[in-house]
Amino acid sequence: MGRITSRRNGVSHDHRLRTIALRRQYALHRYAKLVARISLLSFTGCIAAQSAPVRDVTASRKPGTTVRIELIGDSTQTDNAGYGRGFCANLSPKVDCINFARGGTSTKTFRRDGIWDKAIASKPDYMLIQFGHNDMVSGELNDRQVPLDAYQQNLRNFVIEARAEHAIPILVTPLTRRYFGKDGKIHSDLTAYANGMTAVAQELHVPLIDLQTRSIAYLDSIGEANGAKLGITKKDKDGKLGWDKTHLNWEGSYVFGRMVATDLGTVVPELQLYVLPKAAELPPEGQLAMRAIQGARFKIVLVGDSTTAPQGGWGPGFCATLTPNVTCVDLALNGRSTKSFMDEGAWKNALAEKGQYYFIQFGHNDQKDDPARHTDPQGTYTDNLRTMVAEARKAGAIPILLSPLSRRNYRGGKLVSDDGLKAYADAARQVAAEDQVTFVDLYGMSQRYLARLTQSQADALDMVGHPDAKAEGASTQAPDRTHLNDKGKALFGRLVVDNLIRSEVELGPDVLGVPEGSGAPLPLQAAPTDGK
Repeated sequence: MGRITSRRNGVSHDHRLRTIALRRQYALHRYAKLVARISLLSFTGCIAAQSAPVRDVTASRKPGTTVRIELIGDSTQTDNAGYGRGFCANLSPKVDCINFARGGTSTKTFRRDGIWDKAIASKPDYMLIQFGHNDMVSGELNDRQVPLDAYQQNLRNFVIEARAEHAIPILVTPLTRRYFGKDGKIHSDLTAYANGMTAVAQELHVPLIDLQTRSIAYLDSIGEANGAKLGITKKDKDGKLGWDKTHLNWEGSYVFGRMVATDLGTVVPELQLYVLPKAAELPPEGQLAMRAIQGARFKIVLVGDSTTAPQGGWGPGFCATLTPNVTCVDLALNGRSTKSFMDEGAWKNALAEKGQYYFIQFGHNDQKDDPARHTDPQGTYTDNLRTMVAEARKAGAIPILLSPLSRRNYRGGKLVSDDGLKAYADAARQVAAEDQVTFVDLYGMSQRYLARLTQSQADALDMVGHPDAKAEGASTQAPDRTHLNDKGKALFGRLVVDNLIRSEVELGPDVLGVPEGSGAPLPLQAAPTDGK
C-alpha cells in the first residue's frame, strides 16, 4: 500500500504534496545510498546480522490506524527504561506506534545486530532516530562506541536509507543525563554528539527534535531533587542503592514522552493532528509501579510447578532477596502444568491473594504425556499463559512471565538441551513479546550458567527425596537433577531477581543488594537498562 493511499484520511493536502516532492528526490539519493553503504563498512565494521530480541512486526498495520511511527534508538527511548511508552501514550489511537529502541545500542550496533533492517522491513511512515549515549567515546572503550565523525556518517546512512524506503526520518538529539553540578544546573556530557546530530539534520534537511536542549531546560527548572524522582534506582559495586541518572521510571517516561510528542507535532506539522491535546495520564500499571518505586508495600505472588515451589524450586531463594517491604507468597505446586493449575482452581486461588505482581513459570509438566497435564507449546500452553496474563491484568496486577528452569543432565561432558523444554521457553517468550509482558528467560540464563559446570558440580545443586521424583518412580538413590536443594534455591532465586530488576525497574529498591565479587557472576539477559 502506497504512502498517499494508506494515509489519505486525516492527512493534509500540503503533506501529500511534500511526500510527492520527496519521492522525486529519491532517485538522487540512490547513488548517495550506494556511497553511504561503502562508507558504512569502514566506519561501523558491519558484520552479518545477528539475532536480536526485537518485537516481530509485519508490514500490516494495527487495525484502525492510518500512520506508522517508529522509535529507533537506545535505552533512553525504550518502553521500560526510556520515554518510549510515554511517547506512544501521547499519540492518537490512529497511530501504529512501534518501539524498536534497544538498550545498549549505538548507531553502529543497532545496524550490526540487525535491528535497523527489521525496522525498515516493517515499512514505517516516520522514524524517530535518537542515538548518542552509547556512541559517545569515553574512558570505558568498548565495541559500540564510535568517534563523532563516524556517528554523523552513520546518521546520514540511516536518513538516506529511510528515505529510499519511502519513510520520513526525524532526528532526535539525545536525552540528557541528569548530571547536576554544584550550581544546581545540568552539565551534559552529550553536547558534542547532540551538536553533531544537529549539523546532520541541517545538512540533509531533516526535521529535528532538540530533546537535549529541551530536557536540560526542563530539569534546570525543576531542580536536582525533583529530577531524580523521574529516574530509577540502581545498586553500586557494594550493593548499595543510588539514583540512576540516565534511565526513566513511568513518570519520567510520560514527562519526556510528552515533550517528544508535542515537538513532533511542531517540526512535522502534518502529524499535529495525531498528538493528544492533553498530556496522557499514567495507566493503572504505571500508577502501581510508581507506588512501588516510591516505597509503598506490595505483594508478589509466585505461581508455577515444582521448580518454583517452596520444597524444591527457586521461589524461596527469590523471596529471600526481597526487603521486608514486600510480601512474597509462593503458591507454586508440585506436578502442575498450566492446564492442571487452572483446572484444579489453583490459579483462581492465586488471584484471590490480590497480589500486585504475579510471576508465572510453567513447562516441566506441560510436556508430560498425562492428558490431565499435557499442553502443546504452540497451542494450549500459549493459550493458558495468555489467559493468566489477561486475568492478572484484569485484577489490577502486573504479570511477569518466566521460561522454565533448565534440567541439569549432561551428556559427553556437555549440558543436555534437547529435552523439549526449549519449545516451551520459546513459546513463553513469544507470549511475553505479543502481550508486552516483562519476560525473564530463566531457561536461557540457567542453561548458560550450567554450561560452565560439570555434571558433578551441577549435582551439588540437586535435591534429595522430592515428592515429584518419587511419584515418577525414581530411586531415592538416583540424582534428582530437576529440583533444587537450598544452595540451588538461593542461586537461581538470585538469578531471577537480578534479571528481573533490569526490566521491571521499579522493583530494584526492594531487592537486597550484594557486593560485586561475592559469588560467581550470574548470566544476564539483554535489558532496556543495558549501557551506561
